[in-house]
This record gives sequence, C-alpha cells and structure tokens, in this order.
Amino acid sequence: MKLVIHSLEQIGNVEIFPIISFIIFFTFFLVMGYRVYKTPKSYVDEMGKLPLDKPVPQTNENENQLNLKNPN
Repeated sequence: MKLVIHSLEQIGNVEIFPIISFIIFFTFFLVMGYRVYKTPKSYVDEMGKLPLDKPVPQTNENENQLNLKNPN
C-alpha cells in the first residue's frame, strides 16, 4: 500500500481526479433521474407490455433449411 500512496503523491494535482470522477457520476445520475421523471407513464406501460403482446414462434433451424431445399 505504501508503494501506491508514494506513487500517487508524486503525481501533480492528483486530488483533482476523484473530484472529476464524482462530478461525472453525479451529472450522469441527475440526467438519468430527470429522464425517468419526465418519461410519460403511457410510454412506460407500452414498453412494459411489449414483450408480452405477441409470442415469438419457436422454429427449428433444421425445419427452415428443409423448407428451403424442398418447397413442396
């Protein structure tokens, strides 16, 4: 641990890096919070029901290849 502390002490203005990291994180958090707050409830409900609206048919890859070869 002494090696890390000693190395960081040698870097000029190293105390600015945690401040910049915090500002970036906090800004991102505020922007995402604002987007969530401003998203219409109807849009959220629509997106929430989207996967349940239409079931995706399960197809076998071999059946698809056979149908391409023999289009009877």
